[in-house]
Amino acid sequence: MRLPFFSKPEALLRPARTTDAAALAEIHAEGGFAGSWSPNEFENLLADRAVITDIASDSRKTDVIFGFVMSRMAADEAEILTIAVRRKSRGNHIGHRLMDTHMARLAAFGVKTLYLEVEEDNTAARKLYEKAGFVTAGLRKGYYRKPDGGFANALIMKLGLENL
Repeated sequence: MRLPFFSKPEALLRPARTTDAAALAEIHAEGGFAGSWSPNEFENLLADRAVITDIASDSRKTDVIFGFVMSRMAADEAEILTIAVRRKSRGNHIGHRLMDTHMARLAAFGVKTLYLEVEEDNTAARKLYEKAGFVTAGLRKGYYRKPDGGFANALIMKLGLENL
């Protein structure tokens, strides 16, 4: 018999609020990005009407955030700015659930095409995006600065949202 207080918390997906900015900055810093964003930068992005952000939080304590995805819309297109899941929450399909919810929400706003950039060598992220239906649309050579000072290529990926 499994007792409820030992069970894993369920993820609740919801739109982000400006009060989530500090938690999003913390999760982003865990993501291994060369440059993390500050809580103030997140607060400014969350206040921007063109920026749509969805988070996965603990269904029992909604201030405990497992991960998020953030996009900026322009006309009938959007670009994923960033997606990150806490290290200890990875492997629980939170990224997949966030992407599905986020893409449906963007489609409801009238977005027809969704773009993103991903480091060419980021296999885990590429698998997530390819499973969601993204295809490679281009390459930016030397786009990302690596922690060792070198540079990595970015793949430009896109997905049509018309059928969501």
